Amino acid sequence: MRDWDAAYHNSGIVPNAQVLFDQWVERSKAFRETSNNQLDIAYGSGEREKLDLFFPKAPEASKGLVMIVHGGYWKAFDKSAFSHLAKGATEMGYTVAVPSYDLCPDTKITNITKQMQRALEVTAEQVKGPIHLTGHSAGGHLVARLGCKNAMIPDSITGRIKHILGISGVYDLRPIRRTAMNETLHIDEAEALTESPVLHEPLDNLRFTGWVGAEELAEFRRQNAAHCAMWGGFETQVTAYEDPGKNHFTVVEALEQADSLLLTTMLNT
Repeated sequence: MRDWDAAYHNSGIVPNAQVLFDQWVERSKAFRETSNNQLDIAYGSGEREKLDLFFPKAPEASKGLVMIVHGGYWKAFDKSAFSHLAKGATEMGYTVAVPSYDLCPDTKITNITKQMQRALEVTAEQVKGPIHLTGHSAGGHLVARLGCKNAMIPDSITGRIKHILGISGVYDLRPIRRTAMNETLHIDEAEALTESPVLHEPLDNLRFTGWVGAEELAEFRRQNAAHCAMWGGFETQVTAYEDPGKNHFTVVEALEQADSLLLTTMLNT
């Protein structure tokens, strides 16, 4: 019988995972102190329903919006540990939004999806131009979920979404139900079916890239390939890519680097 806990235990194969997490916090704090930003913008009434905006050198000439959604298996972290990931896109001339959201078990993944929809709607009102969505791990799931037709995002916004790039996303929630994490996540069968992007039809004419580290757990590489294969059956431009030498945590480093392959892939549409 498959060990589902081991299949999704990313830090189990990355010995320095905690060191990397600590570095994220430090780099994020440094970037907030040196960047042009507006912090803690409310997109809802909840304590965690806030987002940070990071602006390019010439905000009035912003090329559009990038929204970066953090990971943590829907049960850990907040936006303050991921500010540094906005660096690359701002240097390329984009305004970047980094939202927080409520965490399980205090909420359900279904509600987190709705929170990210509201965050997108609020930010899209403030930032004009094309929209690019990206997220890591659970964040990869959430941005893909926003790309589903049944997410019910207003047409005025979906028409602006040029590219969704999921990084190491979990696009099928059904296997997660078999892990010990589900004692915190409380995903039942109905929610697994409703909230798995792989089971839903993508927006028409969407461009989607599934990006995963080549050194990641086999289950994450399988999820990436399976989701791209399913969405490739629609009127969707789909690319699956395995980033050589990258694990589940180092794969997001490219978001910090202007003109990295990841950012040029996402933004050169």
